[in-house]
Amino acid sequence: MLLAAVNQMTEPMSIGSPMLYAVFFAIVAILLLVDFFTFKTPKNGEAVSMKQAGIWSAIWVGVSVLFAGGLWWYLSQNFGGAIATQKVGEFFTGYLLEKSLAIDNVFVWLMIFAAFAVSPAMQRKILLYGVIGAIVMRTVMIFAGAWLVTEFSWILYIFGAFLLYTGVKMWQNHDEQEDPKQSGLYKFLQKHLKISDDSHDASGQERFVLVKNGVKYFTPLAVVLILVELSDVIFAVDSIPAIFAVTTDPFIVLTANLLAILGLRAMFFLLSGLADKFHLLPYALSVILVFIGAKMLLLDVFHVPMAISLGFIATVLTVTAILSVKFPNLGKA
Repeated sequence: MLLAAVNQMTEPMSIGSPMLYAVFFAIVAILLLVDFFTFKTPKNGEAVSMKQAGIWSAIWVGVSVLFAGGLWWYLSQNFGGAIATQKVGEFFTGYLLEKSLAIDNVFVWLMIFAAFAVSPAMQRKILLYGVIGAIVMRTVMIFAGAWLVTEFSWILYIFGAFLLYTGVKMWQNHDEQEDPKQSGLYKFLQKHLKISDDSHDASGQERFVLVKNGVKYFTPLAVVLILVELSDVIFAVDSIPAIFAVTTDPFIVLTANLLAILGLRAMFFLLSGLADKFHLLPYALSVILVFIGAKMLLLDVFHVPMAISLGFIATVLTVTAILSVKFPNLGKA
């Protein structure tokens, strides 16, 4: 019955075709180039302004809306209006879900950059590399997850239980923020890599690798890049199973994920100035994870309509954002 319910939610099982995937990855490549050449740190070395970050965040959302519009047109021409509406609804729900869960990534990156005193210019560069790495890793994880769901439909129950557990733990431990320099991962890197004390070369430029007396050293910036990449892998373990509660179509899962990731740099600089104001957002993420987990566990009993899922996620984010502003001390120890 579980597989039948999944199929009912996602017929046709996948809208992806070699042509669609090729077009999408071409779009992603173009957007990465646009991001690299246009969204830059100011020449004075200061952090990206909230205005600039807000404008670019809006642009990335607009790009996703345009993509959804193009996808709807293509699907309506080839599969009919009903399928087009269903798939675009899945895309928007998955996109909003991935955007909301990415907030946790941003908070962790803020801690990492603060612990290592990373300059705004290098933050931009590290995040660019981080986004590229996340695109590659998540693409692999999504196709692996899609294969698992297709071959072993019961794994959705495991995904659901895991998300339910993660959501509860996030609610309980949202105030526990470990110093990145005290983490086991950082100590592991210190033990197995030659790490220099400074990131500057003889000319004063910041580098990821330095050569001293013929010996190659990784700089603290390289360590930060590794921590950023690995943190995204950890968060992907939550977010990718979550979107499979929305759709098992790998094309929708992939496009919603990657388009959400492409706007992460602008989102980071926007939230870096708002993190204290929206202190209740971790609670929102835990509630969303519990909702998605419960939805997956009940998939064989009750199918939650797409509109309800989308509305629930949007409502939880909006309410917690408003409460954060109105009650700045609420939920703080």
